[in-house]
Amino acid sequence: MIKFILTSLFLSLFLNVTAQYYIRGEVKDEKDQPLQNVKIYMHSTRMIYGSGVTGGFGIPGPLLNDTLTFTLQGFETKIAEVKADDYQVIVLKQLSTLSSIQKQKPASIVNNFEQLIREKWFVAEESYSNLVENNFIKADKFPATAFAARVDKASYSNIRRFINQNSVVPPYAVRIEEMLNYFNFNYKEPAKNEVFKLESQLTSCPWNAAHQILFLNLSAKKLNLDNVPPGNFVFLIDVSGSMDIPNRLPLLKAAFQLLVKNLREKDTVSIVIYGGAVGLWMQPTSGAEKQKIIKAIEQLSPGGDTPGEAAIKTAYAVAKRTFNKNGNNRIILATDGDFNVGQANEKALEEMIAKERQSGIYLTCLGVGMGNYKDSKIEALAKNGNGNFAYIDDIREAEKVLVTEFT
Repeated sequence: MIKFILTSLFLSLFLNVTAQYYIRGEVKDEKDQPLQNVKIYMHSTRMIYGSGVTGGFGIPGPLLNDTLTFTLQGFETKIAEVKADDYQVIVLKQLSTLSSIQKQKPASIVNNFEQLIREKWFVAEESYSNLVENNFIKADKFPATAFAARVDKASYSNIRRFINQNSVVPPYAVRIEEMLNYFNFNYKEPAKNEVFKLESQLTSCPWNAAHQILFLNLSAKKLNLDNVPPGNFVFLIDVSGSMDIPNRLPLLKAAFQLLVKNLREKDTVSIVIYGGAVGLWMQPTSGAEKQKIIKAIEQLSPGGDTPGEAAIKTAYAVAKRTFNKNGNNRIILATDGDFNVGQANEKALEEMIAKERQSGIYLTCLGVGMGNYKDSKIEALAKNGNGNFAYIDDIREAEKVLVTEFT
């Protein structure tokens, strides 16, 4: 089902600073434990950043010498003079219990601090593609429009993750069309002799009284699951060191097991893993051998770096070997997106994936994690692979993506 909102999108926020230097470091407590989601204010640019899941941060800036202010609820605020050439180790002292109780809200470090956070919040080591606002098009001159067959819904569950953590949502993480696509809006089956059903609604624009919003709800017929072609699935699973967190590899293992329990005898599953090295973890196996597949998934453990490029090439080689000309040939990549490839290799990887989709092998991407989640990379791979892109923040979302809506 596809829903689009045909209007101008909200204005995107842009970072206009020309970065000449890069300040790196980590934040930890007095017990040497990493501190995540520490708000880091750069005085020269008046920008707010945050520490990642390992306490690490990397901030582009215009000055060799700068001043950073670190704040985290329950800890003393710290102001540090930093130099881009030096690796920074910032230690925050925990407030006493009495001080924590008396502290009604985090102390402001600049005027209108809370507003500044809302306007200029970026999560350290996470990346999102910049949004480009569409210009208005006069319908009398260009009356035709098009609908994409592929539907992404990742933005909604990713935003939900930030809200559940009481964190400010990065501006570029908000993609209106994906948030709308997440819901079925009282799905109605098309008429017997129709392929699609189209409903429309015209309403006033809340932020501009001179404009109107046209909402189009396009739905297709539900598939008869008995007639769904056999699946040739390659589970491409990131088991690198960055996946050693409960909401990453353990969540993915539980998610894939939900999918496996719904496989049919005519479906085939292979498992390729990457983390330190790339390997075929499980040979092509019939969907009837559910316990064998589940056991292989349960035995996965994290470690090593992230050789993503070699892993994807290996997955395509396996998919070609077991290609079913009458089936659904699909690689399901599950990762936090932290590929260790250069910019040139990343572009070549996208081009390779775009070329492979012409052979009938598609790429679906599942994103997990926080702190170093690479939304922009995973989104680009899925689009080039003519597949869907979803963000899994909990087991309920995993069931929705891999069971309820998976075909």
